[in-house]
Amino acid sequence: MCGIAGFHGSGNHEIIKNMTRSLAHRGPNDENFYNFENLYFGFRRLSIIDLSTGGQPMSNEDDTVWIIFNGEIYNFLELRSDLEKKGHRFKSKTDTEVIIHLYEEKGEDFLASLNGMFALALWDQKRRKLIVVRDRLGQKPLYYSVVNNTFIFASELKAMFQHNLIRKDLDFDNLNKYFIYEYIPTPQTLIKGVHKLEPGHFLVWQNNQLVNKQYWDVTFKKPSIDTSDKAMVLKTFDDLLSGAVKRRLIADVPLGVFLSGGIDSSTITYYASRNFDQQVKTFSIGFDDKSFDESIYAQEVADILKTDHHHLNCSPADLLGAMSDVAQISDEPFADASIFPTHLLSKFTKNSVTVALGGDGGDELLAGYPTFQALKLAKLIRHLPVSGITALQKMINLLPASYNNFSFDFKLKRLMSGYEYKTEIQNQIWLSSFNIKENKNLLSNDILSITDFSKSFFELDNLLSKVKGQPLENRLIYLYLKQYLADDILVKADRASMYNSLEVRAPFMDYHLVDFINSLPYKLKLNGFTTKYILKELMKDKLPANIINRSKKGFGVPVAKWLNSELKDFTDDLLSTSHIKNQGIFNPVYVNKILTEHRQKKVDHRKKIWTLLMFQVWYNNWLTQ
Repeated sequence: MCGIAGFHGSGNHEIIKNMTRSLAHRGPNDENFYNFENLYFGFRRLSIIDLSTGGQPMSNEDDTVWIIFNGEIYNFLELRSDLEKKGHRFKSKTDTEVIIHLYEEKGEDFLASLNGMFALALWDQKRRKLIVVRDRLGQKPLYYSVVNNTFIFASELKAMFQHNLIRKDLDFDNLNKYFIYEYIPTPQTLIKGVHKLEPGHFLVWQNNQLVNKQYWDVTFKKPSIDTSDKAMVLKTFDDLLSGAVKRRLIADVPLGVFLSGGIDSSTITYYASRNFDQQVKTFSIGFDDKSFDESIYAQEVADILKTDHHHLNCSPADLLGAMSDVAQISDEPFADASIFPTHLLSKFTKNSVTVALGGDGGDELLAGYPTFQALKLAKLIRHLPVSGITALQKMINLLPASYNNFSFDFKLKRLMSGYEYKTEIQNQIWLSSFNIKENKNLLSNDILSITDFSKSFFELDNLLSKVKGQPLENRLIYLYLKQYLADDILVKADRASMYNSLEVRAPFMDYHLVDFINSLPYKLKLNGFTTKYILKELMKDKLPANIINRSKKGFGVPVAKWLNSELKDFTDDLLSTSHIKNQGIFNPVYVNKILTEHRQKKVDHRKKIWTLLMFQVWYNNWLTQ
């Protein structure tokens, strides 16, 4: 796992060095550069495979094709064998070199052969052609911009900031989206002119022209097996999942598994234990607040599967002490508070291993979130007249606010929100901090005048246009995979782990497994109100029933309580009326209103206040320097 950066056009050696060194955390083991005319590549390496000869930038035999590569190709041994039979000769044992020869063999079609997580840049010197690629599901990040006929790219936004052509100008249309999504949806960023490459896409830069091409997408194809034959479905699922885990156990460095005690991580731990020739190391963290703690379940699974289990208990002071680290991790505003425990877990895990497997992707593929259950209820509620929905909303809003994780009142209030929108947007409202109306109250008059609220759901609607013939449930799974997974869950995992120079691999993201699960009928994912039905059926003779059937807790932190206690002074400072006025972005009256209501426990505004705080932390750290 590594960090990459580069540009073609205006710039010099000092710029590429600064860009690359800002990514040192992604690759602490090595640093190298390549320059040809006005092309510059920079590379930071975290050594995982072929520790002695796997340096980059890497070239073919005659130095006409060069590559910088961040990620892992899990089928590289099979690809290498095929290429050797066709006469290709290798000077290393890396997956990186396989990509070069595959490009020589297939041109741009080489991407269809890769099974892995990656972001890469490949320079074809003969054609003066630069190809920049992101993996199918967006596990590895890639930012880019074109300024004054210069194409600039990097693994993280902080590296883009090191190029003198990149200005830190806020895009206020995308600021509006941040407060709706709690992240900025791909391909946008909060910086004007800087973009995120979409998962499953690649860019071709040639003759000062940029072309964006798609090589893969999430699909819901007809199943290749008889899905009424439950035994056949389970066997296929078992084979694919076992193979996905086994492929991700290949490494020349110590390896472990994140184990929360939920069904996804417990499943990955089970298959890792079955496919690994050593005792599996597992890692978990816990919290003093029992409504957020899952450590007893992680320990139970570790005992049953006989793993070498490592546990860290975190206090509020530990989590809050990570604030400065998280500010560095989040070079885009990011309001998912679980990045804090993810960072601490990654830091703890790195003490023992360099690679960890995780359960990311299971919820999105298998309808594992409570919102999928809520959709069933929402369909019924939508049959009520508007007056009935309004009356229900008023009644439920009278419930006293609880600060516990996924409290009853929190879930009910979410369920009753968003009925003025179509169902797919309502689902996003359930996940969001602010809606459009609230954003119009939040932003200052100056910012309101230059914000186009008609673009609020542009990316969401664009994605829906690609699956408009699919049932509603598949459309929502598509959105979860393309937005929430790619822009929240995988961003959190990548940034938190790579900040600690730890590589995290996600077996559920194997695209063969993704294609299979997406081909299954929805009732095998959400059966009645049972989420992840087919996974629970697969694991019922492999894991304890209380692990399989317990309610989803999530990797949360007690934000609502912190805002009134440990974080009170910090919050009051960043959201003070004087600070908000001087900044000029937000309406100080509205900010004070939601803060006061939360403090008086009239309304649980945890998500709103936290999203504001994380913007302020980002703004102070990256835009005022």
